[in-house]
Amino acid sequence: MIITRRAFTTMLSLTGLAAFAGLSPLRFISDAMAQSAADVAKPVSLPDMALGPNDAAVTITEYASMTCPHCAAFNEQVFPKIKKEYIDTGKVRYIFREFPLDIKAAAGSMLSRCIAKDDAPKYFAVTDMLFRQQNDWVMKNTTETLTRIGKQAGLTQQQVEACLKDQALLDKIAADQKYASDVLKVDSTPTFFINGEKIKGEASFEEFAKKINPLLKS
Repeated sequence: MIITRRAFTTMLSLTGLAAFAGLSPLRFISDAMAQSAADVAKPVSLPDMALGPNDAAVTITEYASMTCPHCAAFNEQVFPKIKKEYIDTGKVRYIFREFPLDIKAAAGSMLSRCIAKDDAPKYFAVTDMLFRQQNDWVMKNTTETLTRIGKQAGLTQQQVEACLKDQALLDKIAADQKYASDVLKVDSTPTFFINGEKIKGEASFEEFAKKINPLLKS
């Protein structure tokens, strides 16, 4: 496993992105073979965080890293349109899954999980906040900024620290990422699956609509 307790403890004592320059990125399998909707829908270690009805005609699953600027741009520019047009109207179920590309991304994902617990709308709200403040906590004082965000969401200093040292949670995120890499062949972020069909990269709302609308009619 790439992300370890030792590496994570190191993260808690460092503040600059340059401090992580020597860390190797997570390894991926580059085979882009298409996967079935059943593979994507398979239960994972952590409960899925999803918006929209369980029986929606279309399910979109996003794999994202909290430190990925393309993921942040998608979250700000495209996701709100998808939410308004398809999720809020009950046409689409939208699942967000963590695929951290570095230690800091894992920290952000862990904090979202700890703040939200099993509350999906709260999880999406915290994740949105982390994406929008990405430059602050990724490029500057990571631990300090994540602690501030955690406190704003109602956690104490001790709860934030305990969250970021939760090895069991980190192991589950790593296990789910390994499944995505090994089985679904996810090798970059953001990666999306629309009823099992893979879309790689920061697609536009119009590109999503072209994929979604025919599925709604069928």
